[in-house]
Amino acid sequence: MKITIVMKGCQFSMEVGPQEPILEIKRKIQQFLGIPIDSQTLTVCDWELVDGLDLADYPLISEGTKMHLSTPQSPPPEFPQTTTMKITVKFSSRKIEIDVDKTDTVRSLKEKIHIVDATPIKRMTLFFRGSEMGDDFRSLSEYGMEESSEVVVFLKNMNRAMADPPSRRLAVVVQTASSLMNAARIPVEMNDTSRVEELRRLLVERRIVPVDEYIFIHKQRIMREDCSLRWHGVENGDYLYVFKGTVSRGGF
Repeated sequence: MKITIVMKGCQFSMEVGPQEPILEIKRKIQQFLGIPIDSQTLTVCDWELVDGLDLADYPLISEGTKMHLSTPQSPPPEFPQTTTMKITVKFSSRKIEIDVDKTDTVRSLKEKIHIVDATPIKRMTLFFRGSEMGDDFRSLSEYGMEESSEVVVFLKNMNRAMADPPSRRLAVVVQTASSLMNAARIPVEMNDTSRVEELRRLLVERRIVPVDEYIFIHKQRIMREDCSLRWHGVENGDYLYVFKGTVSRGGF
């Protein structure tokens, strides 16, 4: 039967047996989300599920049951919905607003500006509170950025051919959940500038997954459909995990 695992900011479906041990369900969650078994608490209707029992020991669990997953950290780091913020990016003659995460790096911010405004990344020099944000690998929180902060963009003059590195071809492995294709591993090749939504369309067109809503996870973090594989830091040989479900910025 199929049940739904629910966390704050995320939910996905999972195929389980009617007598499957609770511990086995936690093992599957650890495999796909990277959350250690001993850090997981599963509840149904506010009743905590005990590791030593099976689903058959809980008559209230049936097809379509929603099983809530919580961890000692709430929300867990891989679903940082409480750290998102809106900032203003100021150019010499215009301003734009961008949604970012405090854990985003300066490089990630430049990628987002490029996606929204088409400004070449290599032309950007970013300033915050009068100081240059010169380290692409530092996070926005390390620079003290907060909600409604303003980042100023100065543009360097350079040859257009040098503005941004060319796209690279990536070979990745898409790992599907057991509820989709019995935990199949599918090799896929795409450009690193391809967006996650393009990857989803490719899987549907090749009939690897049926038409539906999906969550993609890379290195224990949910991927954003409107951002590129390069933006997510995907490299050759990386695994991308796919679950059926949707991402919500609010609770369930």
